[in-house]
Amino acid sequence: MEIEEASRESGHVVCGSWIRRPRKVNWAIIAKAAKRRGSSASPALLNIFSFDPITTSLSSSPLATHTLKESDGDPVAISVHPGGDYFVCSTSKGGCKLFEIVGGATGVTILAKELLSLQNAGLQKCMAFSFDGSKLAVGGVDGCLRIMEWPNLRVILDEPKAHKSIRDMDFSLDSEFLATTSTDGSARIWKAEDGFPLSTLERGGDENIELCRFSKDGTKPFLFCAAQRGDIPVVNVYDISTWKKLGFKKLSKKTASTMAVSLDGKYIALGGKDGDVSVAEVKTMEIYHYSKRLHLGQSIASLEFCPSERVMLTTSSEWGEMVTKLNVPKEWKEWQIYALLFCLFMASVIAAYIFFENSDSFWRLPMGKDQRRPKISLFGGSSTPTEDHQKWNLDL
Repeated sequence: MEIEEASRESGHVVCGSWIRRPRKVNWAIIAKAAKRRGSSASPALLNIFSFDPITTSLSSSPLATHTLKESDGDPVAISVHPGGDYFVCSTSKGGCKLFEIVGGATGVTILAKELLSLQNAGLQKCMAFSFDGSKLAVGGVDGCLRIMEWPNLRVILDEPKAHKSIRDMDFSLDSEFLATTSTDGSARIWKAEDGFPLSTLERGGDENIELCRFSKDGTKPFLFCAAQRGDIPVVNVYDISTWKKLGFKKLSKKTASTMAVSLDGKYIALGGKDGDVSVAEVKTMEIYHYSKRLHLGQSIASLEFCPSERVMLTTSSEWGEMVTKLNVPKEWKEWQIYALLFCLFMASVIAAYIFFENSDSFWRLPMGKDQRRPKISLFGGSSTPTEDHQKWNLDL
């Protein structure tokens, strides 16, 4: 049974993102556009809310609020640094703004900081920090791609003709590669260290690659790309060692507007242009959770897995922000696994002892002069289990 909490307050929600804090505490930042019509006009806002994992909901009032200047325009996209202390926000009037999150449980403040290298960069459609937090990439509507070191902001790449217009981007788990997609359906791979263009992903004549996300479980080096084959939405799977397409999978009947991979790499999610959300297990590429009409009739603007819970944050302009508990199999906690292993060990020791004490009298025959007592091992020889490889059953 899924639990869904929605915020339908007045105001145009643009996007949202999770903020990782110490001790597995999670906050959410929600960006709202300004209301410029009517008597209830309001400025553009950046709100930080606390998250309650017990009720699966955001706090009713924000922990901190920052008001954007009218000269900045409305927020467009947000990227939060993995450390949880900084985030970058692009605005509709062009350029990006840097903010620092100061404080904790007693009080939180959003401080605006200088970001001169991106102050007049133009309208930036998407942004991403690398997984290790050492790099920041921004992609413009004009097709310009910038990769910078963090926090010194040394420019690694400033390519004005990377794409016709950049639509989506994502860093690999090891922060070595950056994938970008364009509004013309193409996708490219860049080396994050020096900005060198490594490859252009293969696609069919009627195929448009729209979204991209790297696998994040540390064992499967793949790149997932949401694409359109004519009127059919698919998810292509690429091997990042060769950048060759392994196949594709149909995970949704509707076109995806956003895509995400959970922090532990176990699940991949697609947010549809009709408001639906599909969540599949990466290991099997089968749907485990489906929220139909979560944002009824609205394209999902942003979608992101909670860093430490099986919970998802989604936003849309009409329905605002929603926090949804995913209907997926529960997982064992680390302490539960160790407790189970200890119990199994003790049970095997006790069972072996009982078996020995009540065994056949053969073991208690009188000892001859040169007769040795048979050695009894409480534990049998271990065999190496064969790994159970789950096939994705991709279409080729």
